[in-house]
Amino acid sequence: MTPTQQAPGRTRRVFVPASAESVPLPPPQPQDPPIYRALLRTWADRGRTLPGRHDPEWARLAAPQVRPGQFSGSPDPRGDGR
Repeated sequence: MTPTQQAPGRTRRVFVPASAESVPLPPPQPQDPPIYRALLRTWADRGRTLPGRHDPEWARLAAPQVRPGQFSGSPDPRGDGR
């Protein structure tokens, strides 16, 4: 079979990326009402957790307490014949 021939029954598909001009832009994100912006500003000033923002204290508290290799995967002692 030559490189220009195709095997019978097979279809070759070629991916052609769309140009950037044809991709629709996502709608702009709506802004929070002023009362919520003021509330977020007050919480941030007081050092509180803000929705949608990274919270280092939560990351520390939610981190696993067990280090890899701290416990074995098998509860039985080695060499007991099980």
